[in-house]
Amino acid sequence: MVFATMVRWAAKKPKPKMKPIELKTPPEQTQTITRTLFDIVREHGPLTIGETWDRVKEVGLTGLTSKRHMKILLRWMRERQKLRMICNHSGDHKQFLYTTWFTQAKLNPERPGKQDDH
Repeated sequence: MVFATMVRWAAKKPKPKMKPIELKTPPEQTQTITRTLFDIVREHGPLTIGETWDRVKEVGLTGLTSKRHMKILLRWMRERQKLRMICNHSGDHKQFLYTTWFTQAKLNPERPGKQDDH
């Protein structure tokens, strides 16, 4: 039993190291976009990716080309510890939220489909 566990453990490949993100946008444009994203998360956070994208569309940020581009920038901001990601557990459901380091997290909001009528 122990031998089989050791064999399985030794056969696992290590997780590949993620290299740092290298942004292809000019530094001035990156600074404008990240400042706007930070302000959105600070004012309305904690936010999911979808909620953040909706807020960005409301603001009309021109330098951001797509939702994928925004996700790359959010990950870049996380690497530089400008934002942090928290996980909100609600039963089997997990929700990952972006927030600033100084925001108190409002976790476990009531979901509209889950109500107890006892």
